[in-house]
Amino acid sequence: MRRALDLVYAAALVASALALVTIAVLVLAQIGGRILDRVLLSTGGAAIGFQVPSLSEIGGFLFVGAAFLALPATLKTAGHVRVTMLAQSLPPSVARAVTIIVLAAALALALFAAWHSGVQAQDSWAFDSVSFGMVRVPLWIPQGVMTLGLGLFALALADELVTALSGRTPSFVAAETARGIDGGIDGGGH
Repeated sequence: MRRALDLVYAAALVASALALVTIAVLVLAQIGGRILDRVLLSTGGAAIGFQVPSLSEIGGFLFVGAAFLALPATLKTAGHVRVTMLAQSLPPSVARAVTIIVLAAALALALFAAWHSGVQAQDSWAFDSVSFGMVRVPLWIPQGVMTLGLGLFALALADELVTALSGRTPSFVAAETARGIDGGIDGGGH
């Protein structure tokens, strides 16, 4: 089960990275088209007028996908901002309890967000909602990716919560400890 979950988190991170690479490629193509037009005009030729239609809108959708799909792996590697000052000042057992409470609250919020994002995607599907750009993108696609990212984030939070409840050190705390940031949950530094 651990290996399967880690593969899911890694696959979401790869998809996130691919979305960012796609943004870069589209922007590079747009810039290349503009440079080519300027070179052609400066040498007496005619501009081709190459452009990527709805680039800003598609780039925005890809960025949202990248951000949400990266959430689970970012949690597991302690990439999210976490205030460790409180945990460092508490006894290890209290720090563990606080971490469990925070994970449970974060899980509830992630489930709430995933649910409502899913409802919004379902509504967009039902009403055939599309974007307003030149390229009419069905809105359920970016909303569905956002929902997937939130669902995977909720799964990662549940994974960390189960780990903490079982008395083991959550992945993000282990990653912080490996970087020399003591979160207090495992008793290190006290």
